Amino acid sequence: MVQVICCCAIAAIAAADQLIKLAVLASSLVSGGIYTVIPDILQLRYVENTGAAFSLFSGKTELLSVFTAAVLLAGFVLIFTNKIKSKLVLTSVVMLMGGGLGNLIDRVFRHFVVDYIEVLFVDFAVFNFADCFVTVGEFILIGYLLYDIIKDFKKGRQKADGQ
Repeated sequence: MVQVICCCAIAAIAAADQLIKLAVLASSLVSGGIYTVIPDILQLRYVENTGAAFSLFSGKTELLSVFTAAVLLAGFVLIFTNKIKSKLVLTSVVMLMGGGLGNLIDRVFRHFVVDYIEVLFVDFAVFNFADCFVTVGEFILIGYLLYDIIKDFKKGRQKADGQ
C-alpha cells in the first residue's frame, strides 16, 4: 500500500510540473515576455536549460537523463523492497523522485528543461516547480542524515564514557 501511495505522489508531482510547463510554453513568456509576480522579488521568465542546477553540465542532456533515470530506478528499488524505514526519508525520496521525473520528461522529450521561476532579490538561477521538490527533498534528506550521524556519534561517546 505504501508503494502505491509513493508512486501516486511521484506521478502527481511530475504531472503537476508538466502541466505548469505546458502553460508556460503556451504563454507569452516563450517569446521573451516577463511576468512580474511580486515586484523586485519574483518574476516568471522562460529559460531553456540544457544542464542541471545552475546550468551545470550544460549541453549534457543525455548524460543527465541517464543519471536521473538511474537515480529514479534506485529510488523505486528502495521503495518496493521496503528498505526505507523512516517516513521522513521516504517523503524526501518521493519528493526527489517526483521532481526528478518531471525534469527527466523534459530532457527526454524536449532535450532541455523548461525553467521559469526567477527570484530577483538574490543572484540565483531560474528554476521550476520540479526543482523545488528536488531541493526541498534534498534538504530534508541531508538534515535527517546529519541528525542521524550526530545522534550515533553521541551514542558512541556515551558508550565510551561508560554511561
